[in-house]
Formats: sequence, C-alpha cells, structure tokens
Amino acid sequence: MSAITVTLPDGSPLELPAGSSGADAAAAIGPGLARDALGIKVAGELRDLGAPLPNGAPIAIVTATSKGEDADDALWLVRHDAAHVMATAVTELWPGTRVSIGPPIPDGFYYDFDFPDGERPIEADLERIEASMRAHIEADEPFERSELPATEAIERFRAEDQPYKVELIEDLVADEGVETVSLYRNGPFTDLCRGPHAPSTGRIGAFKLNSLAGAYWRGDESRQMLTRIYGTAFHTQAELDRHLEQLERARENDHRRLGPELGLFRFRDEAPGMPFWLPQGTVLLRLIEGEVRAQLDSRGYREIKTPRVLDEELWHRSGHWDNYRDNMYFVEPSRREGDERRFALKPMNCPGACLVFASERHSYRELPLRLAEFGDVSRYEREGVLHGLLRVRAFTQDDAHVYCTLEQVPEEVDSICEAIDELYARFGFDRVRVELSTRPQKSIGTDQQWQRAEAGLRQALERQGREYEVNPGEGTFYGPKIDFHVTDALGRSWQLGTCQLDFQMPERFELSYQGEDNAAHRPVMIHRALLGSMERFAGILIEHHGGRFPAWLAPTQAAILPVSDPQLAYAREVAARLAADGVRVRVDDRSESVGRKIRDAELAKTPFMLIVGERERAEGTVSVRSHAAGDLGAIDPARVAGLLASE
Repeated sequence: MSAITVTLPDGSPLELPAGSSGADAAAAIGPGLARDALGIKVAGELRDLGAPLPNGAPIAIVTATSKGEDADDALWLVRHDAAHVMATAVTELWPGTRVSIGPPIPDGFYYDFDFPDGERPIEADLERIEASMRAHIEADEPFERSELPATEAIERFRAEDQPYKVELIEDLVADEGVETVSLYRNGPFTDLCRGPHAPSTGRIGAFKLNSLAGAYWRGDESRQMLTRIYGTAFHTQAELDRHLEQLERARENDHRRLGPELGLFRFRDEAPGMPFWLPQGTVLLRLIEGEVRAQLDSRGYREIKTPRVLDEELWHRSGHWDNYRDNMYFVEPSRREGDERRFALKPMNCPGACLVFASERHSYRELPLRLAEFGDVSRYEREGVLHGLLRVRAFTQDDAHVYCTLEQVPEEVDSICEAIDELYARFGFDRVRVELSTRPQKSIGTDQQWQRAEAGLRQALERQGREYEVNPGEGTFYGPKIDFHVTDALGRSWQLGTCQLDFQMPERFELSYQGEDNAAHRPVMIHRALLGSMERFAGILIEHHGGRFPAWLAPTQAAILPVSDPQLAYAREVAARLAADGVRVRVDDRSESVGRKIRDAELAKTPFMLIVGERERAEGTVSVRSHAAGDLGAIDPARVAGLLASE
C-alpha cells in the first residue's frame, strides 16, 4: 500500500503516504498547524505525533487552542511533559534520587521521589527546581519514545538503582503479560512511561511548583514514605496566573482553617479523622438536616434509625464483606462464656434498612415504601488520605432506601432527581453535572440484572431530558448509579448526591411483598442520598461561601453590640424578642470598645450587626450593619426578622 487515507474532524478525507505520522498529517494540512500541534487523537485515542497512522482512521490534531475534550487532552500533554521535566531537574539536583511515578492530575501534576538519606528538599528548594526546569524547557529537548523487552528494561533500571521502576515492570509482566515496555527520553532523563507526550519540552508554556507532601509508595502505609512534589502547568502565563489566584482563594476559603476559626468544628489526636462539632457547627448541621427533612416530608419518606454496631454475619450476607472489609472497624466485646459473636461498626446503612423492611409483612399497596435515615457510619480510611471534613472516618449520611416495583422505578427516580435539583438550588449551587456510572469489575449479580438496572437509570435520565456523561466501571458493587456533581464558587467540581438501583440486596435479604395476586414478589431497592456525607457537604459549603454564609444558613444571624454597659440590658431585651421570632442571635457583652466588637463580628463573618448605643436604647431601635448591604440605619427591632428573611 503506497498511500493511506484518514478522516479529518469535518469529515473530509486526507490522503498521505503509507507510514505517515500525526506530524506528517499536521504538516499536510498547513505549516501553522504543524508548528502548533501537541499530539493527535486517532479514533478518539490520544497518541504521540510521531506515531504512524492507520489507514481509514478518524483523526484530530490537538493544539493549545483545541476545544472541548481535545482542550483537556492538550493540557494533559503539557502537564505530563512538565512532570518529566521536573523529574529531570530533581535527579540532576539530587543525584542518586530514586524515581517512582509522576502522572498528570486534574489541576496539574506530581512526581514521587525517594531522596538519598538526609537530602530531602524543603519548600525553599522549589525555586531551584523551577530554575533547572526552565533551562530544559528553553533547550527544547525532544521527547523520544523507545521500546525494550521487559527483561532488558528490568536489567537497565536495576543497574541504575531504580527499584520502583523494576517493581512496576515486574508487575506489568505478572499481571498483564506484557513482553515489551515503552520508555521516554528528554535530555538526560529516561523514564518508564506509556506516553503520550508532546514533541518537545519547549511546548510547556507556563508552570509552577506548588508544594511538597509525603506519600506512601503505592498508597500502602507499610511501604516506603516518598516525597511528592506537586506542580501545575498551562499553555500561557495568563492562564497560570488565573489558576494561582484561584488557589490563593481556595487557601483563604479552606474549611480546615475556617472551621476552627469560626468555632464550627475541631479535630483531635484522640480520634483521627473524626470531627468534634462545636455549638456553632452543630447549628449548621441542624440547618442542613432541616432542609433535607423538608424534602423528606414533602415526598412521603418515613424516618428510621438503625444500630451502629451489627453482627459481622450481616456484612457477609449483604455482600459488603468481600468488597468492603478492609475499610471496616470491628468490635471486640468483653468475653463472656458462650458469647463468640463478632460485631462491626456499620460502614453503610443499607443492610440495616433491609432489616427494617423485613421486620414486617408488606402489601403491594404500601409500595413505594420510602425509608430515610440520618445514619452514622464509620469507615477505616488510611490516615494519609484523610482531609478535613472532606475525607473522614466517622460521618452521617442523609440516606434513604426506596422499596418499590419495577414499574414504579421511573417515577421514583424522577422524584429523587427533582429533590436534588431543589436542594442544590437552595444551597446556592446552580451548576450541576450528572454521571451514569456502570458495572465495576468487582461486582455481584447476573449480567441480566445489571443490564436491566443500567437501562432503567439511562431511560430515566433521557426521559427527564438531562445531559449526562457515562462513567464506565464506576458503579457500586451491587448496582449502577446516577451521581450528581456541583461546581462551587471557585470552579471546583464535587460529587454529592447519588441514586442507585439495586436488584441484589433484596435477593440477599429475601425481601418480599404480597402482590395483587396474593403471591410473594421481590421488590426493587433504590439507594439514594441527596447530599451524601453531611460532614463533607458542610466542608464544601464552608469553602463555597468562604465561611460567610447567607443569613438563613448562618449559625449566628445577628450579633447585638452594645456600645457600653448601660445599654446591655436593652441589648438582651432585643435579643430575647428576636430569638422569639426565630432569629439566631447573640449579645457581645464583653467590656470592649464597640470598634473591637464590630471587628470581631466581622471576623466571625456574622451577616448582621445590631449596634445599640444610648440613642438606640432611648428610641427603642437598633442600628443595623449588613455585610451584604452596608449600613442600613436605625430600625425597629421588630423589622429585623423580616430583614433577615429577605436577604
């Protein structure tokens, strides 16, 4: 074959000599594209520009100005390149460093290193690494791919004292049966890498190293602790500057800092990963729960409460044992003669809900039966992955389980999605993305059950007219799910609600209802959470609002600030009247200047300050200062509740 034909994104054919690469295709289209090309997508797969093209394939050249998914791929390439250049600089600055892995991640890239004894870098060294990286970028060193037999690659990396690379290749041979592996070279650095990469280091537009952290090799706490260096890269300096500004805002809004400062929660060494909620934070949790309960009440849910400690056998029956036991806490009761039962703290609420359903006989007339629970669960997360309220070991789920017939599933899924829409809008999240997650590799149930479940959820989303993405292999072990992601004020995406269809658990617990034909029938089970973990959602809310909640959600809505002690009695009288109207109010009765009280109320991010001086006391008013609207002047205290409600 002397020529090949590929198809361009607009559907037009492009004829090239046989053996042509992506770079050849870009050059054939035009010199500008050849200059700007970073990579090529062949039938949707991102590849090196130097890779030969197959005949008949659809192709798309990826550049820094690509749109949509191709834009994500372009950024991925630049960040992948930057990770390798960072490893180049690190191994030059610290000879003898052992290199492990360095992938691109959604906001940048990282690389994990094992430094020689006594030579671990500090934050101040990041500038040295950046300077070395700039030299390699300015040199515009090409990324060169080569392939080696796995045995030769193992010998090479073993001779270079790179044991992490040796282990990775040995696992590839054992687990995937690979015979060859690919290496990429840029300048003096060669790494084990699947690729792809841009043509050369000079394509990295702008970069910044952000931080250092510790990371166990392969996430295993029993393995070597490595040094992880985080960085990010963009096509232009302007894009990088915007990102760094966003990172600074994220640091300012970090719930791990704001939580203790605002008196919401704390963590203690006595209970790693388990938050202690302070009075203000507990008010916030109750307010969040109140919004969820409003949805429960309006949609016919009945609330239950199940034990936190359950027989170990239950988790075998439910299927959680085989899929979840490494993340469970187990209880060792005091030994009594004849008592050999073992118990576990529940990591999920669904088996308990099944026991509630099974405790009574049910008729088809009762269905759908909607059982909701604010269930306290415990999961043994590795200490290295704990992250404030966003990843904890003890938390509360706003769980519910709906038992219904197969014919009732579409209406129930519609109702769940509607509740999620209303709740997110109430909390100020107006950008929502939906994913349909399908059967994972580790699962229970038959192919037919999974096909029915996935089809049911897909049809529900399409009937609602929702745009959604398919997330292959990311469903739960017992069923597919719809996940809801919100975008916060800083542009970050968070997965919150979920709706999961389950044919497995009713079977395992032998659940049944009496049908219209008087025969026993198996119900379908829908797992749903509107917010997920209450703790995690609180952390997201804190960062979304920067700790400055809207008045309806603020634990303290108004602070009454008497100018001096003679106004204290009047301030307390106003506070009592407002509290009777449902306002969450406090009186600052300290012997401090009113200026200091105003400053402290501002630091506490209190939405309203009600200042009471001698004139206000005499006139029976309060001077109102709103964070949102500024000074509102003197008003009758009776109007304050309405003012708060209107914000």
